[in-house]
Amino acid sequence: MNLHRTNSNHPDFQNLVKHLDASLAEHNGDDHAFFDQFNKIDTIKNCIVIYIDEIPAACGAFKEFSEDAVEIKRMFTNPKFRKRGLGTTIVKELENWAKELGYKKAVLETSQDLNNAISVYEKSGFHKIPNYGQYIGVDSSVCFEKVLS
Repeated sequence: MNLHRTNSNHPDFQNLVKHLDASLAEHNGDDHAFFDQFNKIDTIKNCIVIYIDEIPAACGAFKEFSEDAVEIKRMFTNPKFRKRGLGTTIVKELENWAKELGYKKAVLETSQDLNNAISVYEKSGFHKIPNYGQYIGVDSSVCFEKVLS
């Protein structure tokens, strides 16, 4: 396994995100356009790609949410590489990177139906919080937070 820090211009990150977007479009159905508007990657500076045998297997990113917090975004593992702990590895590396940059906490949003994603976040020490920002009042969303220590 090789973990690579990059930005959203990296072609392997962009390709993994295309697969993520296709999966989310299917999952979200008619609501996809609403969620998609918050998931643009053109200016994300902090992205990670994990390679298995030189194949891009998983990705994740964060962007600044507030002066002391980041929002974790664009988490995806290629189905061929699932059940190997790659999501947990990415979350930990994103947390470490955010701490290196001086951030104190991380937040994120996911679908209440994405049980595998929720499991990764809860296993990583995130706890549910009231929906924030654009997700307030969105019944299909669940939001999480973690103090970075």
